[in-house]
Amino acid sequence: MQYFPISLDIRSRHCIVIGGGKVAARKVKSLLENHGQVTVISPELDGELAVLADSGAITWLPRGYEKGDLGQAFLVIAATDDAGVQEAVYLEAEEKNLLLNVADVPKWCNFILPATVRRGDLTISVSTAGKSPALAKKLRKNLEKEYTDDYDLMLQVLGRLRPIVLAMGFPHEKNKILFENLLHRDMIDWLRREDWQALTDHVRAVLGKDVSLGELTGQSEQREHPPE
Repeated sequence: MQYFPISLDIRSRHCIVIGGGKVAARKVKSLLENHGQVTVISPELDGELAVLADSGAITWLPRGYEKGDLGQAFLVIAATDDAGVQEAVYLEAEEKNLLLNVADVPKWCNFILPATVRRGDLTISVSTAGKSPALAKKLRKNLEKEYTDDYDLMLQVLGRLRPIVLAMGFPHEKNKILFENLLHRDMIDWLRREDWQALTDHVRAVLGKDVSLGELTGQSEQREHPPE
């Protein structure tokens, strides 16, 4: 099956998880990390979920799923090994046209959860369309080694440069060229070595104007020049 890659903003959105085991716990933690409002429906909870329920981080309905439970949901995850419950959740989600992921049952999913590497605002995801989670996990581990936290700093620098470029008032095609030229192949090495002079010199060469280190990194100007 072909899936349409998309990133969802679930802040303050009502997300329902059916199930209270370890798989459900992993799904819930991911939803909370992205600021979803989570309700878990399960007669019992895994230890991690119980802690979250006790702290008020999630809402817990201590019972099994019942038809009508999905009425206010934006997104639903069925993480139970009860095939009958899975099918009932699928049927209600289809009826209400909701986003649904059923753990380990791709045929009932209208979205799947990719293996993901996060470096601050940088998100790199790998999907095998549900065919091999093991391969997706292996590729994720390789990406974790290659894309270190330095890439988040590079993204922050590029993000701060974007409004500066746009404020220069050039047409779209010119801006596109400037953005491509700013992304120098050595930028990640400059950041790792804290070679601020090379970074600011490069930006000046591309834009034809000085941009301070503080504007680029959000840090103190005293770091503008590397130590002798």
